[in-house]
Amino acid sequence: MKILLAQPRGFCAGVERAITIVERALAVHGAPIYVRHEIVHNRYVVNLLKGKGTVFVNEIDVVPDGSVLVFSAHGVPKSVKTKAMERDLKIYDATCPLVTKVHSEVEKMCSQGYQIVMIGHVGHPEVEGTVGQIPAKIEVIEKPEQVKKLQVYDPNKIAYVSQTTISLDDAREVIRALREKYPRVHEPKKDDICYATQNRQRAVRALAEKADLVLVVGSKASSNSNRLREVAEGAGIPAYLVDGPEELEFSWFKGVNVVGITAGASAPEILVEQIIQKLRQMGATHVQTMEGVEENVQFPLPKGLWKRDLEAASKQNEEAR
Repeated sequence: MKILLAQPRGFCAGVERAITIVERALAVHGAPIYVRHEIVHNRYVVNLLKGKGTVFVNEIDVVPDGSVLVFSAHGVPKSVKTKAMERDLKIYDATCPLVTKVHSEVEKMCSQGYQIVMIGHVGHPEVEGTVGQIPAKIEVIEKPEQVKKLQVYDPNKIAYVSQTTISLDDAREVIRALREKYPRVHEPKKDDICYATQNRQRAVRALAEKADLVLVVGSKASSNSNRLREVAEGAGIPAYLVDGPEELEFSWFKGVNVVGITAGASAPEILVEQIIQKLRQMGATHVQTMEGVEENVQFPLPKGLWKRDLEAASKQNEEAR
């Protein structure tokens, strides 16, 4: 059995930034620190950070005064930010800059009088955060057939934005339906679906052309990981979303010569390595990485968590000892 690895796969710049913010906040301020919702949707990452003193909460009301609070990579409604800023809290915003871009688009479109439609998954934290940026109602749709049921007050003043982690193919179909029904629909200047989502979906599509089965490393709550599984299945081959090697089932690999592996943008490479090791025990003898896009995107960290802040915190701890 041969293993093919998608390229790129795993962590994106927004996820790396969010995790680094939590780790550096722990280093500068000490445990515990609080994070509203999971910092990223990955069980391994969340459990690792819990072990270091991170407390994940659904509502900020339970965060004690004087604590450190981090907003997750998915972003939060404006009301949550306002409420947090009224409290005695040290706040770090780990919202992915590409999600923040969508927030800015929504605010600008609203100020220009547009009725806004968001292409995304109802209930996802990123969608809830974006919808909560303005007082006006934002219609959230996932499928092109929902466009037929849309009711707008002015067909010449409708605009759309997209969740950053949705399927490229699904978004394309919804956008086509919007353009057909509303020829003057206002579009973002730049595609909202993030570079990492697009790169990983294209990579798994190429992977599916060569593999008999695809494993997507990621948690069930991860939108981008679920989309990768759907893309592989759409290519006509079996695909499974797994959190780690313990979820592999021997029966999946009967008659399989080539196993393709990719990982969602919130899944660490160590999980890929663990799954490769398990597959070696099951008979895999060769591992090859496919050609693909080399990503070098980096996002800056918030003030207070730079290298000099870590050095200052380390010096204070030494003096205290």
